[in-house]
Amino acid sequence: MTTVDGLTARHGPLPAAHPPGADRVRGELRGVLGRFATGVTVLTTGRDTPQGMTANSFTSVSLEPPLILVCVKRTAALHDAILTEKAFAVSVLSGDQQDVAKYFADRSRPRGAREFETVDTTPGQHTGAPVLTGAQAWLECGLAAVHDGGDHSIFLGSVLDIGREETDDPLLYFGGGFHRLSA
Repeated sequence: MTTVDGLTARHGPLPAAHPPGADRVRGELRGVLGRFATGVTVLTTGRDTPQGMTANSFTSVSLEPPLILVCVKRTAALHDAILTEKAFAVSVLSGDQQDVAKYFADRSRPRGAREFETVDTTPGQHTGAPVLTGAQAWLECGLAAVHDGGDHSIFLGSVLDIGREETDDPLLYFGGGFHRLSA
């Protein structure tokens, strides 16, 4: 269990050894889950030292109160940064932002202040987390709760601010690749 300022993340033990065939099952599960089309987002956090990552594990939870969730792998650098900042932003990418999605998915990209040198952003009014310019929608969230999600943590965000563009061109992820809606 991890506790940061009253927020508790419950982490069950990861298996020490995988049963025979587990790698095949994981590969098949990835293939099955890849048949579900999702939108693509970039999660960001950090007022002073911004960080970001591409994610498609994002969904609405509640309109009253306004809550969303994102899932972040526990070994990702952004994971601990969200716990420290207790806030994050979600930029929902538009169809022409595939390069941005690839950039924030690339583990060899620059880190620290250099991570955002080539990407236009605006600091969120409430959290300071970078909001990507050109995104079709965005949300700023305070960290409301953290739940165990296997090798990921499920971050529940209390929506502090929102915005959107008048566009119907989302970036989608399906079958291991990026796609746009057909006109």
